[in-house]
Amino acid sequence: MGYFKAIKAAKNKHWSSFLLTATPQSLWTSKRFGYGRAQPPFPSLRGAETPQQMNNVLLEHFPPKEPFSPPPRLRPNRSAPPVTMEEIASALSKCSPTSAPGPDWIPYSTWKQVNQINPAIPLHILAPLVLLGYHAASLKSSNGVVLDKPGKPSYESPSSFRIIVLIRTISKIFARIIAARLLAAAWLRALLHPNQCGSLPGLSTYHACLTHTNNVRTLQRPCLKVSSLFLHIKAGFDVVDNNTLARIRKEGGIPPYLVSWVSSFLAERSRTVVFQRAPGTTAPVNVGAPQGSPISPLLFLLDVRRLHFGIPRGLMISYVDAFTLTVASLSYRGKIPRLQDILDSLERKASRLGISFSVARTELIHWRTPSQRHSPKCASPIQVKGELFHPGNSMGWLGYWFTPALDPAAHFSHRLALAQGAFALIGRLSPPGAGLPPYLCHKLATSLIAPILLYGADLFTPSMGTTTRLDTFWLNVQRWTTNCFSASPTGILLVESCLPHVSLLINHRQRLAARRVVCSPPSVNPATARLDPLFPLLSAHAAPDSSRAITRGLSSVYLPVHWKTPRPVPPIRHHLPLDAVAHRTIPFTLGLSRLPMINSHLACPTPILLSRSLMDNTYSALKKTLREKPLEEWSSLFPTSGYYLHPPALHPRPFMGFGKFVAGRLHQMRAGKGYLGARPTWRSPAADTSCPRCGLEPETCQPLSYPAPRDCTAGRASSTASLMSVPKPHSGHPFRC
Repeated sequence: MGYFKAIKAAKNKHWSSFLLTATPQSLWTSKRFGYGRAQPPFPSLRGAETPQQMNNVLLEHFPPKEPFSPPPRLRPNRSAPPVTMEEIASALSKCSPTSAPGPDWIPYSTWKQVNQINPAIPLHILAPLVLLGYHAASLKSSNGVVLDKPGKPSYESPSSFRIIVLIRTISKIFARIIAARLLAAAWLRALLHPNQCGSLPGLSTYHACLTHTNNVRTLQRPCLKVSSLFLHIKAGFDVVDNNTLARIRKEGGIPPYLVSWVSSFLAERSRTVVFQRAPGTTAPVNVGAPQGSPISPLLFLLDVRRLHFGIPRGLMISYVDAFTLTVASLSYRGKIPRLQDILDSLERKASRLGISFSVARTELIHWRTPSQRHSPKCASPIQVKGELFHPGNSMGWLGYWFTPALDPAAHFSHRLALAQGAFALIGRLSPPGAGLPPYLCHKLATSLIAPILLYGADLFTPSMGTTTRLDTFWLNVQRWTTNCFSASPTGILLVESCLPHVSLLINHRQRLAARRVVCSPPSVNPATARLDPLFPLLSAHAAPDSSRAITRGLSSVYLPVHWKTPRPVPPIRHHLPLDAVAHRTIPFTLGLSRLPMINSHLACPTPILLSRSLMDNTYSALKKTLREKPLEEWSSLFPTSGYYLHPPALHPRPFMGFGKFVAGRLHQMRAGKGYLGARPTWRSPAADTSCPRCGLEPETCQPLSYPAPRDCTAGRASSTASLMSVPKPHSGHPFRC
């Protein structure tokens, strides 16, 4: 028994020492150890008892058997621009050194070192392949790692697993260079639909959800009944057709060498399925695009662009393989048949392209306004592939949770539950008085917990009650970071932890999101293209399917507030979601006649041409202004008590590099809640508060952070020595733009 206790004590001692000496580089290793690793479910497929049978079943299920056309012959294309060292360096800069390598087991870090020592080596490898429009056969083999899909009730079917393709890193570097060229050609020739988002520079889930939400609220202004159907393409990358680029080339869109390279890249591939006790059999793959390649999402977008079409009094928008159809009508009776007709048209177009939609992931929702809360709810279903789908009370799309009334409480309740689960796991890394130093706890709070908690805060604004719930949880994170008492004043705790109030974080995220919207090219970003025509953009491009025109001529009750006008108090009228975004930009765009444009090289056309350096400098000035805004609001909206003399900061303080116990005592004494022997308590309210060193002034915690009184030389010497020995930890900025 003593032997096992000694082993346990040694493990605990080693774990404590590891946490105490953790660095920002090893922090995520600590987090992975704290989370633990669940044993992945072993494929137990029906009718497959041996690993070879399981391998055959998985190969039959992934992917379908529809062969590609043979690759073209090798012909030098003299018009192909040569590969440059700058393109290779740019592709390598976007590659993570921790990414899993392919069958050759060469990581990105090796290629980065090779390119740094001798850039001519990767250049000589890739340049001839671009000239020939050819992807070498030795680069087409890959490993297919079988991973389980979380949350499945049973793992007896191949559909409960997915295959992640691990490609050779040099092949992914090459594909990233070709993807950049193909994307530039696609934007220049308008080969992508304006309502396609995802896997494109400058477009995120926020822009897709903002465009969708703005369209819903706009259609509701003239008292129309609005419904949306959410669809997902089944087996997305497996439906990519290598003849798509050939058809586009005939239309005069893509350079010939890119078409030849993509055809060669997609043809004659092979894959080795990897799972526990896998036999290691290599099988050919002649359909779809590899999911792990950087160019596959772009090829998928070019393939499904033909599914998009205009909807009168509605909108179709997509994010990679997720589609949403929104229609509006004067009554519920006429709305459902119209939505059914649009869905049937979409399914007919999809079937001609060999595309199908997943029935299990289909969702229907009937939107409502606050004024309709007492009216009868619409329960009319819609039919998808012979199955009836009834409207739901809430649904998740791209990480955002929607309700019929667009109530943000449902979304933030979901985010709060996820943040609490993450905090319960990483809290074990730093228990009270031990574990990680406070500055590493601060890094975990800003880089892990805050993104989980506040995801979606750029689109939704929580109510006062929801903000209180979020702030209560955030205070627990602040106490965990500082190791302070529960009795510490909340205003002082904010400053000591260097973690601002939740409302400040939400305001900052919304301003950053607004900056990204108003500084994007309207021809690329569907949200920017639906801004008010009088908004000072560099481009006059407007979305042809915008529903803003239907709000003209409405009565004052239904007319939305202009983007330059603040929301009235009480809020009888509201902005449209995009007008609210434009209104947030007013404080930091004063004095600018036009806003700068990021990714301006993708805009086509740009009527007002400005120098690239001028737009970059203006955009950098906007970022600096936004970065300084939280500190200004913090000091004005959340002032501390008069006896607390320390200003708020967004980066960890120097003494937070001490151990958890020592730094926690310093935090508590700075907050006025320290272990001072002369501090009056409820047991001894008449205790002597004079300093034991000088006996002249009351004892406070100030000698620990500031020079002591002139008569107290011992206190001054000790405080100076303490300050000189404080290590400066690595600090991060939670408000990166």
